Amino acid sequence: MTELADRIERKLRQELDAKHVELEDESHLHAGHAGAASGGKHFKAVIVSDRFSGLSRVQAQRLVYSVLEQEMAGEIHALSMETRTSDQE
Repeated sequence: MTELADRIERKLRQELDAKHVELEDESHLHAGHAGAASGGKHFKAVIVSDRFSGLSRVQAQRLVYSVLEQEMAGEIHALSMETRTSDQE
């Protein structure tokens, strides 16, 4: 895993008390894309955290974006995600 991917996973686990984080770098699928040209990475994530309990899908995604705010400002071009609570796993 890359340094960026390690940092993303660590932040998600720490900040969201995530029980499970599955992170896949899909940047190679976007070669030639404008975001790839600027160096931004494309990631796909599955995140299981009870911090998502009672939140809508959009609210849960906003919470993830707030945790990764610094990375989203440049290092990450795109992040697709699936957010779940422990009882949805």
